[in-house]
Amino acid sequence: MKSVIFAVALLLPSAAFAGGAIEIKASAHSCGEIAQIIRQSKKAFVRVGFGGRSFRYPPTQCSRGDKRSTASFRDAEGRQCVLDYACVYDPASLYNFP
Repeated sequence: MKSVIFAVALLLPSAAFAGGAIEIKASAHSCGEIAQIIRQSKKAFVRVGFGGRSFRYPPTQCSRGDKRSTASFRDAEGRQCVLDYACVYDPASLYNFP
């Protein structure tokens, strides 16, 4: 049962896992608005479909076991956004080894 819960937690990230970040729906804002919200709030979770991406500004504040990268998704106008400051899982990090 624990493994099922853990698997669901990995597949469906939420704002709760982003550590108190503001949640933004990518389908409700333009790329510029999303970038501005991330800069102002310093911590954001951009909801894209079922999951999403965590962003932290400035980029040096990603959590342990994460690394800074770029993320791409579609905004409200259907344009492709490529944003920096995304915090993504780092398989090479010492924090991610059992």
